[in-house]
Amino acid sequence: MLQDVYEKSLAGTVTRDDALALLKENPFEVFDTADRLRKELVGDTVTFVANRLIDITDRCIIGCEFCSFRNSIGYEMTREQILESIGEAKAVGATEVCLIAGVLPKLNVEYYTELFRAIKANYDIMIHALSPMEVYYAAKSSGVSTAEALRAFKEAGMDTMTGASAEILVEAVRAKICPRKVSVEDWVRIVTEAHEIGIPTTSSILHGTVETWEDRIDHMLLLRDIQRKTHGFTEFIPLTFMHENNRLSGVSTGASGMEDLLLHAIARILFGRDIPNIQVSWTKMGVKLSQVALNCGANDFGGTMMEDLITVAAGSKHGDNMTKDEIRQVIRAIGRVPRERNTLYEYVD
Repeated sequence: MLQDVYEKSLAGTVTRDDALALLKENPFEVFDTADRLRKELVGDTVTFVANRLIDITDRCIIGCEFCSFRNSIGYEMTREQILESIGEAKAVGATEVCLIAGVLPKLNVEYYTELFRAIKANYDIMIHALSPMEVYYAAKSSGVSTAEALRAFKEAGMDTMTGASAEILVEAVRAKICPRKVSVEDWVRIVTEAHEIGIPTTSSILHGTVETWEDRIDHMLLLRDIQRKTHGFTEFIPLTFMHENNRLSGVSTGASGMEDLLLHAIARILFGRDIPNIQVSWTKMGVKLSQVALNCGANDFGGTMMEDLITVAAGSKHGDNMTKDEIRQVIRAIGRVPRERNTLYEYVD
């Protein structure tokens, strides 16, 4: 079966039933199949990006059940503080700034366009920002369509959009963990609009809350369908649920390490040539498990980050900052070749 699914992956014909059948196979043989596919599709290079994640505010009106960050301190960064943080990132060679915020009425289209213009006026850096949820509410606050908001953001300097707020793209699950977030229909529409006007995005999944394996596979198949229509996803990022300090604490203790690895492997098999870049989230899984995931189908180590307040608030003990040299050392330790990239997966070293 595994040789058959290997060939189906390369041909782009893996079905839902094929993916579900993988759950009944020896997981280590599934890992090996995914790793062979990784080697066939992207080789032995492991990419990473020098970036800084900036959480603009912890204030948010949405109130997702899994969130450990909202109003934990109650801060909002000024534009000057944001620019100062980006300057610190540029000083250590960052090529990307990732801007994340909550949802507030004041965070409208005008706010973001002015911020993006200020960043571009001061720094030569790629802006990777917002999510379909933030775009939706910014547009709503400004009384414009999401397509109009996206065009304004692109004109102001936003280079790429995050695939955040996807969580699990199954309405029954969203009703339990993020009922006030954008619907699956709206998330898909906004991502598609971004791709159509030339704004690439990442894609992601939040796994380990209350969803089933069937939900996870349906989520990935929906992403694959979008990719085949738009070709706008740069990567896929599995994000394991951090279960401390939120309303789901006790309801779920998160995914096991084996589940984390199996999700990376099945993603590699399902996406095949459609989304060739599978990223590990070292701030959530830790460096050592991330090294294992890089041998289970993944090929990208993510970013230097410099800070990840959201993950730390949810209980991560893995840190939130690595230097470029530290990342290279981690990659070489598993016999792979590190290469620094930019947001669009173009090599910069």
